[in-house]
Amino acid sequence: MSMTSFQDFPLPPALHQALADQGITSPFPIQAATLPDTLAGRDVLGRGRTGSGKTLAFTLPLVTRLAAAPSRLPVRRPRALVLCPTRELANQINATMEPLARALGLVTTVIFGGVSQRRQVSALNGGVDIVIACPGRLEDLLKQKVLTLDTVEVTVLDEADHMADLGFLPGVKRIMAKTPRRGQRMLFSATLDNGVDLLVERFLDRPAVHSVDSVQSPVAAMTHHVFAVPDAATKYAVVSRLASGSGRRVLFTRTKHEAKNLAKALTAQGIPAVDLQGNLAQNARERNLEAFTAGIVRVLVATDVAARGIHVDDIELVVHVDPPTEHKSYLHRSGRTARAGRGGDVVTIVLPEQHGEMRDLARLAKISAKPQVVTVGSAAVTRLVGEAAAYVRPSKTTGAGQAVRSARASGSQRER
Repeated sequence: MSMTSFQDFPLPPALHQALADQGITSPFPIQAATLPDTLAGRDVLGRGRTGSGKTLAFTLPLVTRLAAAPSRLPVRRPRALVLCPTRELANQINATMEPLARALGLVTTVIFGGVSQRRQVSALNGGVDIVIACPGRLEDLLKQKVLTLDTVEVTVLDEADHMADLGFLPGVKRIMAKTPRRGQRMLFSATLDNGVDLLVERFLDRPAVHSVDSVQSPVAAMTHHVFAVPDAATKYAVVSRLASGSGRRVLFTRTKHEAKNLAKALTAQGIPAVDLQGNLAQNARERNLEAFTAGIVRVLVATDVAARGIHVDDIELVVHVDPPTEHKSYLHRSGRTARAGRGGDVVTIVLPEQHGEMRDLARLAKISAKPQVVTVGSAAVTRLVGEAAAYVRPSKTTGAGQAVRSARASGSQRER
């Protein structure tokens, strides 16, 4: 029988109500495909691109299993573990999982590096059911004996291929080896390369395999454009124009320095933008992402740190300010738009010396988009801008919070 509603699945009534309260009624394909197996306690290998609904696919069976056998709030001995590659993704997983867990009387916490461990240790000492963690900080805390994993009943590896790309697999193997063999394990990944297949072979027991919309297959609702420009000046004029629309858009750069400078330049032009890149302190990363997610600013300029780590609804345009260095990055970056069945556009800006590079990238990514020569006033550019946003007078202050302060000040003036 085809499952067209979450009511078709044996979830706790409190969970049905929590989903309904959020307006979530129908499962995405990856959820409908995996839930019969995950709810039955089977190990599962789920393959699908970011934006396909994987977080809810593993959250629902995880909290359902823990709620079925309630226990005293475990101090330093969590009952479930979710491993993921980036701080941003850990926070976003928790944002999805925490309200559903709370509805069933369960407690979650997030563990990652780049911040003081004091608050994380305090949470573990207070007792948590579910730990959502990045491998590096989790291993640090395990070595300090701040927690143990011998009572983990459910382990999830999310975006395992990205953890492999970042060199985390040795740590992931050490962590997985500390969880009980009898526990349920779920692994979600877009691809099985770079050693992910060995993780599956070693740690999953006869997993049910479900593939939905793999990374090699571009989303049908995603429209790709290649804009050829004659020089750097034209390139940045086109980028600024594309950033000037009223909808959410993400601009990807190759370097941290370029992301920072482009966000500042756009803000100075009256287009509030925030950056997300590796040189930012964790509180600045969280502040900038929150400003973008909440709609205080509509332009995010990011390096590949954000290609997997952000899950924000209604991003209508992705711009590759330069072609990325390899096709997997192109697909992961582009996956910020055309999510959850919605459409979206992806633009790559190409200088004369980058045409050969872009041809190879398009072939490997299996996309077809004829390069078209554009200027800032070209009709193709204007179409993608759509409704232009109002000019926002730049704040006199400088630094990472300038765009947020400018946008908030502009919003307050409009409200008056």
